[in-house]
Amino acid sequence: MAEEICVFAKDAIIIKSPKKSLALLRKLVLVCAMVCGIYICSVCLKQTNFDHTGTSFLNIEVNWTHCHDHSIDKSREPYLHYPKPTTFSRAECGCNPVRLFAILSMQRSGSGWFETLLNSHTNVSSNGEVFSVKERRNNVSSILSTLDRVYNLDWFTSASKNQCSAAVGFKWMLNQGVMEYHKEIVDYFNDRGVSVIFLFRRNLLRRLVSVLANSYDRYAKLLNGTHKSHVHSYVEADTLARYKPLINSTSLAMDLKLMENTVSEALEYFISTRHMIFYYEDLIKDRKKLVDVQEFLGVPVMELSSRQVKIHKGPLSEHIKNWEDVNKALTGTTYERFLDTD
Repeated sequence: MAEEICVFAKDAIIIKSPKKSLALLRKLVLVCAMVCGIYICSVCLKQTNFDHTGTSFLNIEVNWTHCHDHSIDKSREPYLHYPKPTTFSRAECGCNPVRLFAILSMQRSGSGWFETLLNSHTNVSSNGEVFSVKERRNNVSSILSTLDRVYNLDWFTSASKNQCSAAVGFKWMLNQGVMEYHKEIVDYFNDRGVSVIFLFRRNLLRRLVSVLANSYDRYAKLLNGTHKSHVHSYVEADTLARYKPLINSTSLAMDLKLMENTVSEALEYFISTRHMIFYYEDLIKDRKKLVDVQEFLGVPVMELSSRQVKIHKGPLSEHIKNWEDVNKALTGTTYERFLDTD
């Protein structure tokens, strides 16, 4: 295209570029400016995010260093913990201390009922029989790694209170690896400041009746084809109580002796831990014992409740099929006291 020439004076000549070329040039300049702007903004955003992340991390570290309350009795400090879960944030509860505990017991000794009482507390999480699964207790390593998850608040059950738990634990039956690996477990408990609650039954004959009846119901499933170890209604309790187990009276005294020995060994193994011993019958008769439990765990004292209903009530003669044989086998022995006590 030919250029346009304008003459304004004799010695002055101005050459004009075409209008379309000028518009194209403006567009190119605008595009370059936009690209540069986007690049600069992206760099700034990256730097901002990095600085924010770094600042948050530093703030967390500083906050954790200020979690410890120096007014707390020095003797209690080993039992106060500030977990840092990997699965969630404790948020504003991060500086709330957590006490760790384990309920050591035997099946059909009231541990299920006792645990529902604890879990009725706003700040207590007791996570059931964690080691009922065999894979979790195959060896020491699997046991300790499971304990780490529970006490780091990374173990989730319906009982988990998560962020603001003040006491966290579970119940551990003596036949679930406790006795086999007691040395390593005691060392772990003492190193981590885990408190132990022993819960046993004074009347071991009643425990035996409950064990046999529960084992039978696993297969019979008396409640409309469903097995229940614990019930929440008197109708269900009466249904399960109708079954009367047949007890081997010949080996009964020896069986009761073995139960006693197991309890004694457990108490001896864990004597070096911070612990308390409770009995099911005492908790039933004296609810003030529950205050002792809460004070032992270092949580605010509250009224605890449970929906569970006792299954075997009344005289043992109503719950044992061969009562006469059992009565004869224990009369005159150290276990005669089990025949009458509730």
